[in-house]
Amino acid sequence: MHPSTLAKRGTALLFLAVVVFYFYGLGHLPLVGPDEPRYAQVAREMFLRRDLVTPTLGGHTWFEKPALLYWMMMASFKLFGVSEWAARLPAGVSGLLTIAAVYFIGRRVEGDDEKLRGYGFWSTLASATTAGIVVFSRAASFDIILTMTTTWALAFYIVHELEKNAKLRRWFLVGFYTFIGFSLLAKGLVGIVIPIGVACLYHLFRRRLPERDAFISLIWGIPLALIVAATWYAPVIARHGWLFIDQFFIQHHFARYISNKYHHWRPVYYYLLIIPLLSLPWTAFFIDGLLQATSLLRATRVPAGNQPGDRLSRLLVFALAWFLFPLFFFSLANSKLPGYILPALPAAALIVGERLWRLSSEPGRSNWAIRTTAAICLLFAIGAPAYTWRAMNLPFEFVFLIGVPLCIAGFFAWFSRGKPTSSILLIAVATVAVMIVLLRCAAPAAAELESSKHLLQLADARGYSRTVIYGMQRSDRTAEFYAAGRVVYGADGEPIMYEGPFQAVGESQRRGDFVLVFVPLNEVGQLTGMASAQTEVLGNNGRHAIVAVRAP
Repeated sequence: MHPSTLAKRGTALLFLAVVVFYFYGLGHLPLVGPDEPRYAQVAREMFLRRDLVTPTLGGHTWFEKPALLYWMMMASFKLFGVSEWAARLPAGVSGLLTIAAVYFIGRRVEGDDEKLRGYGFWSTLASATTAGIVVFSRAASFDIILTMTTTWALAFYIVHELEKNAKLRRWFLVGFYTFIGFSLLAKGLVGIVIPIGVACLYHLFRRRLPERDAFISLIWGIPLALIVAATWYAPVIARHGWLFIDQFFIQHHFARYISNKYHHWRPVYYYLLIIPLLSLPWTAFFIDGLLQATSLLRATRVPAGNQPGDRLSRLLVFALAWFLFPLFFFSLANSKLPGYILPALPAAALIVGERLWRLSSEPGRSNWAIRTTAAICLLFAIGAPAYTWRAMNLPFEFVFLIGVPLCIAGFFAWFSRGKPTSSILLIAVATVAVMIVLLRCAAPAAAELESSKHLLQLADARGYSRTVIYGMQRSDRTAEFYAAGRVVYGADGEPIMYEGPFQAVGESQRRGDFVLVFVPLNEVGQLTGMASAQTEVLGNNGRHAIVAVRAP
């Protein structure tokens, strides 16, 4: 069989494996935390009303985020029914599309040059197995949606920069502005800030102005992006006016960025601590690649041609700008969450891909990054099983399945210096294997602490399937999805939170019926000890208990 045919089949098998991995287990865990259930419930309410314009939560307008994720969830609900799997499917698809964009960039950089052959493969492998992309592709959140749209926007821009054909260059610019429009639909104004900011920083690094066609494209490109975004922004503003503008732009954009209104303050160096974790297992290669990319900026002139070496050098400079701009932008914000920095990870994958490609192309090359990665694998092989065994009480065979792949990959990479390609592939396979074991064995116990699904099932089985929920915990909003229609909301559109036993007893007395409340375990005794109320503890998840309360 011809080598090129084998290469094509190998690439097809890689993509098939990635697709299976990214779709596997999307519905294995309940929706967890404060965000996943709310986003899924907003989409469900829009789906049931057949309304593509107004997001609502518990019947109240909810303008925290734009509509793209909701639309994708609604399509998923239409095709597969309302479920955890369907709610997370858009995230899985977005993760795959992000990887596809990295592959698109890598293949365009390779072109027909044999010297660069393989760069696209290694960049794709790095992006598909980067911890941050994998984890967020399994969560019903906006961060992976924004990452997908900005990755495609920036992919079209850098490919436009490298392309010689004038007609193709124009079409790539059309793609750039179209995906800026999708990015505005994905997460608001940051969807235009990141692509434009990265492009500007890239040209600043190159010490060259954009080409004439890129300048002229601003005249038609920005209106094109706004037209795409207007598919939602125009009708929602027409319908809700100042209410939407105030809540969406002023409160959830500007106030979130410059203040700690939403209680997500972190120090300015926060993402310097988060990125090494999100870029595992390739953190050492990423640091090595950053040093290499940074060295290009010290050159008297960044390559501007389209020779193989020039194309790769320009891509590394672009990837450096792609990584640094979001890092700088989000580090200055007062509100910080780990997912905010996710759009920088495809850039990290492109930088890592260059290091992996060079190592596989030069087997005798000494590289500290692979030895460091081997050491990290061995440390995790000891630390991860020990933690899961002690903290989660997993059976020994599950602990064994976590440690063995990491041990094999770590020992092989440490001692087989002449086989870097095999070492890299083993590290990638070990990463996937460990994530699958954690998903199947360790994640359910952790998810139990973050979700009320099981507690509500216990309540339903005891005859409380129609009882209202009056009193939730701020860290767990899952009842908004699993008990939709029964959660009591206040005048501000937020669910009533549990403040103490008298609150629950008073509401039960007012209704003349039972109410369900979620109570921290250390406060259950205060409620059940009240002589003025009938109470029944229906169950607990190790953090909160669900209690039925009725006042005489």
